[in-house]
Amino acid sequence: MALQFKIQLKNISKPPVWRQVVVPETFTFEKLHKVIQDAFGWEHEHLYQFSPTGYGSNPTIALPLEHDFERPDMNASKTKLKDVFTTEKQKYTYIYDFGDDWVHSIVLEKILPDKIIKATCLAGKGKCPPEDCGGPWGYERLLEILNDPQHEEYEDMREWLGLEEEDDEWDVNEFDLELTNELLSDI
Repeated sequence: MALQFKIQLKNISKPPVWRQVVVPETFTFEKLHKVIQDAFGWEHEHLYQFSPTGYGSNPTIALPLEHDFERPDMNASKTKLKDVFTTEKQKYTYIYDFGDDWVHSIVLEKILPDKIIKATCLAGKGKCPPEDCGGPWGYERLLEILNDPQHEEYEDMREWLGLEEEDDEWDVNEFDLELTNELLSDI
């Protein structure tokens, strides 16, 4: 069996940032984390957790760390998706980077009879914000700066984003399905 998810980054709406992926039901939550990272263009630099509705909801699914004050209820490297996702339209939350708090809504759109061994991205919209920009509110500020060439931080932000040529721009609508699937092929 395969699971088709729509995963959307919360608190980003102009444009919304989402991906529709199909993964094997036997993938662990650790592999789903990797799928989300690659599908959104994140860089695997921070901690994460899955839970029904976000912080404070149980069960939490994450990688247990040796010095964690609170251990997750379920180990992401051992918990298979099919053990949690059992009903179409079921929802879950993925939080990446506990400082910036990138919260993603996950909806199980379909349970498919297909037997697959790799993840695939079917569709998507919007460019994912860059790592370490300060969460949704920091990203909003970054976009304001990029839209104002007179802003005192304009050149610094362009340099930080690697926009070296004068005509380089941060295109919030950019999404490359082919590149995304190329990244997913390694999982």
